Amino acid sequence: MTKIASTLGLLLIGNLILSTPGFAQVAGSTTVLGVTVIEARQLALGWSVKKSIFGREVYNDAGVSVGKIEDVIISPEKNVTYFIVNVGGFIGIGGHNIAIPISQIVEQSGKIVIPGATKESIRNLPQFDYASDTAKRDAFVKSAENDLTIAREKANELQKKSALLSGEAKTKMDQKYALLQVEIQVVEKKMGEMKRAGTTRWQEFENDLNVDISHLKLTLANIDR
Repeated sequence: MTKIASTLGLLLIGNLILSTPGFAQVAGSTTVLGVTVIEARQLALGWSVKKSIFGREVYNDAGVSVGKIEDVIISPEKNVTYFIVNVGGFIGIGGHNIAIPISQIVEQSGKIVIPGATKESIRNLPQFDYASDTAKRDAFVKSAENDLTIAREKANELQKKSALLSGEAKTKMDQKYALLQVEIQVVEKKMGEMKRAGTTRWQEFENDLNVDISHLKLTLANIDR
Protein backbone atom coordinates (compact mmCIF):
# COMPACT_ATOMS: atom_id res chain seq x y z
CA MET A 1 0.00 0.00 0.00
CA THR A 2 1.34 3.45 -0.87
CA LYS A 3 1.94 6.20 1.65
CA ILE A 4 -1.01 8.10 0.17
CA ALA A 5 -3.35 5.14 0.42
CA SER A 6 -2.26 4.17 3.91
CA THR A 7 -2.60 7.71 5.24
CA LEU A 8 -6.06 8.31 3.84
CA GLY A 9 -7.01 4.81 4.88
CA LEU A 10 -6.16 5.66 8.47
CA LEU A 11 -8.35 8.74 8.24
CA LEU A 12 -11.30 6.57 7.20
CA ILE A 13 -10.94 3.81 9.79
CA GLY A 14 -14.09 3.61 11.87
CA ASN A 15 -13.18 0.88 14.32
CA LEU A 16 -9.72 1.68 15.63
CA ILE A 17 -7.82 -0.64 17.93
CA LEU A 18 -7.23 1.36 21.09
CA SER A 19 -3.98 -0.19 22.21
CA THR A 20 -2.48 2.74 24.10
CA PRO A 21 -3.65 5.71 26.18
CA GLY A 22 -4.25 9.02 24.46
CA PHE A 23 -7.85 8.83 23.33
CA ALA A 24 -10.93 10.56 24.72
CA GLN A 25 -14.00 8.83 26.11
CA VAL A 26 -17.35 10.58 26.31
CA ALA A 27 -18.43 10.89 29.94
CA GLY A 28 -21.12 8.41 30.92
CA SER A 29 -20.79 6.32 27.76
CA THR A 30 -18.54 3.81 26.03
CA THR A 31 -18.09 6.05 22.98
CA VAL A 32 -14.42 6.56 22.13
CA LEU A 33 -13.26 9.58 20.17
CA GLY A 34 -10.10 10.34 18.24
CA VAL A 35 -7.06 8.15 17.67
CA THR A 36 -4.38 6.60 19.84
CA VAL A 37 -0.94 8.12 20.31
CA ILE A 38 0.56 5.50 17.98
CA GLU A 39 -2.03 6.20 15.28
CA ALA A 40 -1.47 9.94 15.59
CA ARG A 41 2.24 9.42 15.01
CA GLN A 42 1.51 7.29 11.95
CA LEU A 43 -0.80 9.97 10.56
CA ALA A 44 1.84 12.65 11.11
CA LEU A 45 4.19 10.75 8.80
CA GLY A 46 1.61 10.58 6.03
CA TRP A 47 0.50 12.96 3.31
CA SER A 48 -1.35 16.10 4.37
CA VAL A 49 -4.19 16.71 1.91
CA LYS A 50 -3.80 20.47 2.31
CA LYS A 51 -0.01 20.63 2.21
CA SER A 52 1.02 17.71 0.03
CA ILE A 53 -1.87 16.77 -2.27
CA PHE A 54 -3.95 19.78 -3.34
CA GLY A 55 -2.52 21.29 -6.50
CA ARG A 56 -0.07 18.44 -7.10
CA GLU A 57 0.60 17.24 -10.62
CA VAL A 58 -0.47 13.69 -11.47
CA TYR A 59 1.74 11.67 -13.80
CA ASN A 60 1.62 8.47 -15.83
CA ASP A 61 4.28 5.75 -15.91
CA ALA A 62 6.29 7.68 -18.49
CA GLY A 63 6.57 10.70 -16.21
CA VAL A 64 4.18 12.79 -18.31
CA SER A 65 1.79 15.05 -16.41
CA VAL A 66 -1.83 14.09 -17.08
CA GLY A 67 -3.57 16.48 -14.71
CA LYS A 68 -3.61 18.26 -11.36
CA ILE A 69 -5.36 17.32 -8.12
CA GLU A 70 -8.17 19.74 -7.28
CA ASP A 71 -9.96 17.93 -4.45
CA VAL A 72 -10.28 14.76 -2.37
CA ILE A 73 -13.75 13.31 -1.88
CA ILE A 74 -15.02 10.60 0.46
CA SER A 75 -17.99 8.66 -0.90
CA PRO A 76 -21.34 8.84 0.96
CA GLU A 77 -20.68 5.30 2.21
CA LYS A 78 -17.36 6.56 3.65
CA ASN A 79 -15.48 3.56 2.34
CA VAL A 80 -13.86 4.86 -0.86
CA THR A 81 -11.80 7.99 -1.43
CA TYR A 82 -11.42 9.72 -4.78
CA PHE A 83 -8.96 12.24 -6.11
CA ILE A 84 -10.64 14.89 -8.25
CA VAL A 85 -8.18 15.63 -11.04
CA ASN A 86 -8.40 18.53 -13.49
CA VAL A 87 -7.38 17.39 -16.97
CA GLY A 88 -7.35 18.63 -20.54
CA GLY A 89 -6.60 22.28 -19.81
CA PHE A 90 -3.68 24.46 -20.85
CA ILE A 91 -1.46 26.10 -18.20
CA GLY A 92 -4.26 25.85 -15.67
CA ILE A 93 -6.99 27.24 -17.94
CA GLY A 94 -10.01 25.25 -19.08
CA GLY A 95 -10.17 21.50 -18.85
CA HIS A 96 -12.58 19.48 -16.75
CA ASN A 97 -12.56 17.39 -13.60
CA ILE A 98 -12.52 13.60 -13.39
CA ALA A 99 -12.68 11.26 -10.38
CA ILE A 100 -9.93 8.70 -9.80
CA PRO A 101 -10.31 6.08 -7.00
CA ILE A 102 -7.38 6.20 -4.62
CA SER A 103 -6.87 2.47 -5.24
CA GLN A 104 -5.67 3.42 -8.75
CA ILE A 105 -3.07 5.88 -7.42
CA VAL A 106 0.51 5.01 -6.48
CA GLU A 107 3.49 6.97 -5.25
CA GLN A 108 6.70 6.67 -7.26
CA SER A 109 9.82 8.63 -6.34
CA GLY A 110 7.76 11.32 -4.65
CA LYS A 111 5.37 11.66 -7.57
CA ILE A 112 1.66 10.86 -7.65
CA VAL A 113 1.19 8.38 -10.49
CA ILE A 114 -1.77 6.75 -12.26
CA PRO A 115 -0.25 3.59 -13.78
CA GLY A 116 -1.25 2.95 -17.39
CA ALA A 117 -2.77 6.40 -17.88
CA THR A 118 -2.33 8.50 -20.99
CA LYS A 119 -3.49 12.06 -21.60
CA GLU A 120 -6.04 10.76 -24.07
CA SER A 121 -7.43 8.01 -21.82
CA ILE A 122 -7.67 10.45 -18.90
CA ARG A 123 -9.44 13.10 -20.99
CA ASN A 124 -11.98 10.50 -22.16
CA LEU A 125 -13.05 9.58 -18.63
CA PRO A 126 -16.51 10.83 -17.55
CA GLN A 127 -16.54 14.41 -16.35
CA PHE A 128 -17.04 14.89 -12.62
CA ASP A 129 -19.51 17.59 -11.56
CA TYR A 130 -20.27 18.51 -7.98
CA ALA A 131 -23.83 17.79 -6.92
CA SER A 132 -26.06 20.73 -6.09
CA ASP A 133 -27.59 21.02 -2.62
CA THR A 134 -30.92 20.05 -4.14
CA ALA A 135 -29.46 16.90 -5.71
CA LYS A 136 -27.78 15.95 -2.42
CA ARG A 137 -31.05 16.44 -0.55
CA ASP A 138 -32.99 14.38 -3.09
CA ALA A 139 -30.47 11.54 -2.86
CA PHE A 140 -30.56 11.64 0.94
CA VAL A 141 -34.37 11.63 1.02
CA LYS A 142 -34.52 8.75 -1.47
CA SER A 143 -32.14 6.67 0.64
CA ALA A 144 -34.06 7.42 3.85
CA GLU A 145 -37.40 6.60 2.23
CA ASN A 146 -35.97 3.31 0.99
CA ASP A 147 -34.95 2.45 4.56
CA LEU A 148 -38.46 3.34 5.74
CA THR A 149 -40.03 1.13 3.07
CA ILE A 150 -37.95 -1.84 4.22
CA ALA A 151 -38.92 -1.17 7.85
CA ARG A 152 -42.63 -0.86 7.03
CA GLU A 153 -42.57 -4.12 5.08
CA LYS A 154 -40.94 -5.81 8.06
CA ALA A 155 -43.56 -4.35 10.40
CA ASN A 156 -46.34 -5.75 8.19
CA GLU A 157 -44.60 -9.12 8.23
CA LEU A 158 -44.47 -9.07 12.04
CA GLN A 159 -48.18 -8.25 12.23
CA LYS A 160 -49.05 -11.20 9.99
CA LYS A 161 -46.89 -13.55 12.05
CA SER A 162 -48.46 -12.29 15.27
CA ALA A 163 -51.95 -13.07 13.96
CA LEU A 164 -50.95 -16.73 13.67
CA LEU A 165 -49.49 -16.97 17.17
CA SER A 166 -50.86 -17.11 20.68
CA GLY A 167 -49.70 -16.84 24.25
CA GLU A 168 -46.11 -15.89 25.03
CA ALA A 169 -44.98 -16.22 21.41
CA LYS A 170 -47.61 -13.69 20.32
CA THR A 171 -46.64 -11.32 23.13
CA LYS A 172 -42.99 -11.37 22.06
CA MET A 173 -43.92 -10.80 18.42
CA ASP A 174 -46.16 -7.87 19.38
CA GLN A 175 -43.32 -6.35 21.40
CA LYS A 176 -41.01 -6.54 18.38
CA TYR A 177 -43.68 -4.92 16.23
CA ALA A 178 -44.26 -2.13 18.75
CA LEU A 179 -40.53 -1.40 19.03
CA LEU A 180 -40.14 -1.26 15.26
CA GLN A 181 -43.17 1.01 14.93
CA VAL A 182 -41.67 3.47 17.42
CA GLU A 183 -38.43 3.62 15.40
CA ILE A 184 -40.38 4.09 12.16
CA GLN A 185 -42.42 6.93 13.64
CA VAL A 186 -39.28 8.69 14.90
CA VAL A 187 -37.74 8.62 11.41
CA GLU A 188 -41.02 9.67 9.77
CA LYS A 189 -41.30 12.66 12.12
CA LYS A 190 -37.74 13.79 11.45
CA MET A 191 -38.23 13.31 7.71
CA GLY A 192 -41.33 15.48 7.84
CA GLU A 193 -39.45 18.23 9.66
CA MET A 194 -36.65 18.11 7.12
CA LYS A 195 -39.00 18.28 4.15
CA ARG A 196 -40.87 21.24 5.63
CA ALA A 197 -37.55 23.03 6.11
CA GLY A 198 -37.09 23.10 2.34
CA THR A 199 -33.97 22.80 0.23
CA THR A 200 -32.09 25.58 2.00
CA ARG A 201 -32.21 24.20 5.57
CA TRP A 202 -32.42 20.43 5.10
CA GLN A 203 -28.82 19.85 6.24
CA GLU A 204 -29.75 21.11 9.71
CA PHE A 205 -31.67 17.84 10.12
CA GLU A 206 -29.24 15.52 8.32
CA ASN A 207 -27.12 14.42 11.29
CA ASP A 208 -30.08 13.76 13.60
CA LEU A 209 -31.90 11.87 10.88
CA ASN A 210 -28.81 9.77 10.17
CA VAL A 211 -28.72 8.79 13.85
CA ASP A 212 -32.42 7.88 13.83
CA ILE A 213 -31.99 5.82 10.66
CA SER A 214 -29.03 4.00 12.22
CA HIS A 215 -31.22 3.10 15.21
CA LEU A 216 -33.93 1.88 12.83
CA LYS A 217 -31.46 -0.32 10.94
CA LEU A 218 -30.11 -1.73 14.20
CA THR A 219 -33.64 -2.60 15.33
CA LEU A 220 -34.28 -4.31 11.99
CA ALA A 221 -31.04 -6.28 12.30
CA ASN A 222 -32.01 -7.49 15.79
CA ILE A 223 -35.65 -8.34 15.00
CA ASP A 224 -35.01 -11.91 13.89
CA ARG A 225 -32.42 -12.75 16.51
